[in-house]
Amino acid sequence: MSDPIPYHVGQTVTLSQRPPYLKTADPMPMLRPADLIATDEQGTILERRPGGWAVKFTRGVFLMEESYLAIAPDSPPDNG
Repeated sequence: MSDPIPYHVGQTVTLSQRPPYLKTADPMPMLRPADLIATDEQGTILERRPGGWAVKFTRGVFLMEESYLAIAPDSPPDNG
């Protein structure tokens, strides 16, 4: 049996640790410097993608692996 998915679309998350680089969630993804997002910055999950999640932060939408995310303290619980 697989582990339940810890995140859901619309949930607020924080960047728990900074990845070596950021990958944009554009149709033609680009690599961007990791310092565009602060370590404790909050973002909103827009959708599930292969290999991670599309998360909207202040400076853009980036593809993020689960290992770099944490549920924000004020995020509503998953009711599904």
